[in-house]
Amino acid sequence: MTLARRLAAAGRTVTLFEAQPALGGLASAWQLDDVVWDRHYHVTSPADSHLIALLRELDLEREMHWQVTRTGFYVDGRLLSLSNVGEFLRFPPLGLTDKVRLGATILHASRIKDWRPLEEVSAVEWLTRWCGRRTVEKIWMPLLRAKLGENVDKASAAFIWAIVARMYAARRASAKRELFGFVRGGYARVLERMGERLEADGVRVELRRPVARIASSGGGVDLEFQDGPRQRFDNVVLTSAAPLTTRVVDGLTPAETQRLNGVEYQGIICASLLLRRPLGGYYVTNITDAWVPFTAVIEMSALVGTQTFGGRSLVYLPRYLPPAHPDFALSDDEVRGRFLEALARMYPHFTYDDVVAFRISRVKYVFPISTLGYSARVPPLATSLPGVYLVNSSQIVNGTLNVNETLQLAHRAADHLVHVGGRARELLVS
Repeated sequence: MTLARRLAAAGRTVTLFEAQPALGGLASAWQLDDVVWDRHYHVTSPADSHLIALLRELDLEREMHWQVTRTGFYVDGRLLSLSNVGEFLRFPPLGLTDKVRLGATILHASRIKDWRPLEEVSAVEWLTRWCGRRTVEKIWMPLLRAKLGENVDKASAAFIWAIVARMYAARRASAKRELFGFVRGGYARVLERMGERLEADGVRVELRRPVARIASSGGGVDLEFQDGPRQRFDNVVLTSAAPLTTRVVDGLTPAETQRLNGVEYQGIICASLLLRRPLGGYYVTNITDAWVPFTAVIEMSALVGTQTFGGRSLVYLPRYLPPAHPDFALSDDEVRGRFLEALARMYPHFTYDDVVAFRISRVKYVFPISTLGYSARVPPLATSLPGVYLVNSSQIVNGTLNVNETLQLAHRAADHLVHVGGRARELLVS
């Protein structure tokens, strides 16, 4: 959407095709009982300069609310707080030497300016070297498995660097506090305003228009849809995940196809729960116990406040998986049963009667894994096909996937695309 607006501002005639019934993709909203909120969990960091600039442009910055949050850890069957230095020093799973090495590792990572050498060493190897085997086994490895699953050994140390860099940037921008922000009304409010601006900017938006085929020929690009007539444009920008582009774009070279299919993604099964009462009061509870079927507990109401949800608590239970994992085929009832059983073990006060609403989101391509030597294999913006361009999360090479990084990518792409093809008609496909 940002790219569409930038192109329209440069004098292009822009059409944006969205496969889903509403704009937003991973940032879209949905309804739980009478509550409308984000389908997946999102927050704003004080260091998210591109996102804050967008909110300012949309006249929404004044509706941003900032809140100090707490962090929990579920370790060896116990829920522990890890929200300040004192709690870190008392953290039972690690000895004093372990804590000193862990703190030194994070400080060292925060001061690294050139991340490229980190691409040549695995995250596990690098963390073991700096933190020690015990800290990796007790803390890092469970967290890495939670995020990366079977791909944990493929991730480079640049993955850890990106996480630490974002964390430190947030703490610097918020006077060293765990401060996060949200727009009142969530991303539903942001997307509503964004849709209004797209219309005002002259961008034509067509929803429920999944593309079946893209072909470049005769000085233009033809689009075939799963329903509806073929359309022709001068240029096309495809914004779907890298492996998905090979399914719809005809004529890519074998090398391009191999590069795009070679980007390894993690998907997600994410449950949203509306509960009658809070769970632990932490915005994020990291989980290191392997028996738990989800990878974290995100209590959005610990950040936003229960009053936003009618006095109830909104909780996300994410589980990250490779796209081909068989658990994507589990029914909603199977996922619900496993997740609620685990919650009951983790939180003795939780009962099944506390659940007001339960919905499940499944997305097979969420974020690309920063594998060894990843920056050398990043798909370029331009394809070998005249008029066909790619802009997607696989081109984020030195950060973690979030809205701010996505906006930064859109601006980089716009800086290039505004100079392409004179006053050509640009098409964005989502």
